[in-house]
Amino acid sequence: MRGLDILLRWSLTGAAVLAIAACAQQPPKELTMVDHIKAGLIEQDVFVEKEPGKIYRISPDEFDAYKNAPIFAASTSAHHHPFNGEHNGPYEKGAPLDMTMAQWLSATGAVTYQCNAGKSDVTAHYKNLVPNAVYTMWYAYTAKGFMGCKDCPFATIDFPVGPSDGSGSVFRTDASGSGTITASMERCVESDDPHLMAMFAIAYHSDGNTYGPSPGPVGSVSHVQLFAGLPE
Repeated sequence: MRGLDILLRWSLTGAAVLAIAACAQQPPKELTMVDHIKAGLIEQDVFVEKEPGKIYRISPDEFDAYKNAPIFAASTSAHHHPFNGEHNGPYEKGAPLDMTMAQWLSATGAVTYQCNAGKSDVTAHYKNLVPNAVYTMWYAYTAKGFMGCKDCPFATIDFPVGPSDGSGSVFRTDASGSGTITASMERCVESDDPHLMAMFAIAYHSDGNTYGPSPGPVGSVSHVQLFAGLPE
């Protein structure tokens, strides 16, 4: 995984330079955010109990069978494998998340962004998230060549929206599960690098904590709920 991390960071350096030139005075763009199942991927950060004490990720073709099942966190962090069902489980059961899979996947959201003079303004609105909960929003890169590849390593380079310390990436939902976040970034969010795919994502923090410039341990206390890929 270290080699992939180095490749992404090396590519990102060139991408940032190209993006600044390409990003001046762009009109606002809106993206609809989706969950993993709607995107045709394996749900990553919430799990269902298929045997006592053992939990599993579900694939899109399992949704109907498990839509009313309660969901759980993993007891420890679980690396993302959105294309490889061999990593669906079992994992040790962690804390209950007090909702069903269908409730988790009912979340919706849209993000509007605009690049201007090498910077970006980002606004996002969400509904049906976890009520009265702590979330963070992220901007990430991943290697295009590994998308859809079952046997390839999967990793993202994650940046909090707003300041690099993560202080501007946090938002809280109301009693109905609605939430809004507005942030500015010292970079254009679109990349001309043909090797990289950029995206936005939000993570629910089931422990109520945030982790500064990092999303935190995924699967156990940090749970990616919605995401959207940026246009190429």
